[in-house]
Parts: sequence; C-alpha cells; structure tokens
Amino acid sequence: MNDDMIEVQLEEEPIELCKLLKVLDLAEGGGHAKLLIADGYVGVNGEVCTQKRKKMRAGDTLYFNGELFALSAAKDMVQRQPKPHPEAKTHTPAKKQKAKKPQRDERTGRKPISFG
Repeated sequence: MNDDMIEVQLEEEPIELCKLLKVLDLAEGGGHAKLLIADGYVGVNGEVCTQKRKKMRAGDTLYFNGELFALSAAKDMVQRQPKPHPEAKTHTPAKKQKAKKPQRDERTGRKPISFG
C-alpha cells in the first residue's frame, strides 16, 4: 500500500458514499456529506463522483480534500444482503362510476333550478 494513502477497513459492505464521509468525520452530517458530493468535491476510483448513495466496497479508493483513502475489508466483515422486494400488489379494477342523473326532467323537459 502507498504511504500517502490512508487505509480504511470496512466492517460492513457495501456502505453508501455519504455515510462513509460521515463515519470518517470528513463531513459534519449527512446533509453536509450529500452537499459535498453533489458539488463535486469527492472522487471515487480516480473520477469525480456525484452519486450520493454510491455503494462503496473493499478495493475502492476515495479522494477528498487532498487525501486519498483506500478501502479494504476487515477480517470479520459482514456482507449485507439486499432486502427482498415485496410482491407487487395485483391491479384492482377501477370503481364503477355512478350513473349521472339526467340534466332535464323526463316529465317536463326542463333543467333543474338551483338556488344555492
């Protein structure tokens, strides 16, 4: 490993980029981390990254504020399993529309008068 790189051992994989900045105390909070990423101050694997929730894994490099971080796996690292997607609900048919009352009275042929 290079002397000018800071090694970061991940205990969980993957970790979102904005959360990684918070954990490393490079950002004051989640909102600040997302702002730094969106403004292009963060580099991932040699390129500027603007994806706030980019999944970071062991082997990736992070560049921020003149410092280069190398991500590596801890010995007892936990692999996160993706959450299963719930089954899609079946499409329910649209409700039947109520029959409109005729605009004219059948007996007289006149429109109703409203005094509202």
